[in-house]
Amino acid sequence: MTKPRLHVNVDHVATLRQARREAFPDPVEWALAAEAAGAQGITCHLRKDRRHIQDDDVQRLRERITTLLNLETSLDPEMLDLACKSHAQAFCLVPENRQEITTEGGLDVVAEAARLREAIPRLKEAGGVVSIFIDPDLRQLDMAMELGAPFVELHTGAYAHASGPAQTAALERLARAAAHAAQIGLRVNAGHGLDYQNTTKVAALPQVEELNIGFAIVARSVFVGVARAIGEMGKLLA
Repeated sequence: MTKPRLHVNVDHVATLRQARREAFPDPVEWALAAEAAGAQGITCHLRKDRRHIQDDDVQRLRERITTLLNLETSLDPEMLDLACKSHAQAFCLVPENRQEITTEGGLDVVAEAARLREAIPRLKEAGGVVSIFIDPDLRQLDMAMELGAPFVELHTGAYAHASGPAQTAALERLARAAAHAAQIGLRVNAGHGLDYQNTTKVAALPQVEELNIGFAIVARSVFVGVARAIGEMGKLLA
């Protein structure tokens, strides 16, 4: 079994910058440092409310990083148009709620089937690999496959925020979902809420090809620097 790739989300570097509307810290420069330390891809979420990543950040990331840019986008028509013009190499379709602090759950693929039938081919035509951020629910996975998504990103939030027997049950649910996804022909990524204490068991799921981790790494880098924060997480994926 090969270890999953580590893709690093830089949104919360931009969150810190936007707190004062300064030019620093620059999420692009931070992303370059993350790549130099071993990150195998960079993820960002251009939200409709522009609370962290800005349009210019997406353009500069695409121009300057040397790995792969994974752009998270909602199904909002404006955001889909921007995604299609971004030249990102990968897209992840996510839910978006103006009142949430961060993404609170997976996209309801069954309820959004009509919009996804239009969005997935558009993003594929724009040149990016498409995934859907999805709860570890077999019905949702079956619909994702029916709609033609090559990848799903399993939402690990329920696992990450639980403890004891509840966390064990959540991990088992993730394992069943990953196995089912692979069985029906979906490729599997995972992410949300993963940190230095809870990542190892998700990384050990044999179907998971990529982990998207952001806040925990950004927070750790405040204390130890980008290189060490990335290196420590990379060791947990081995």
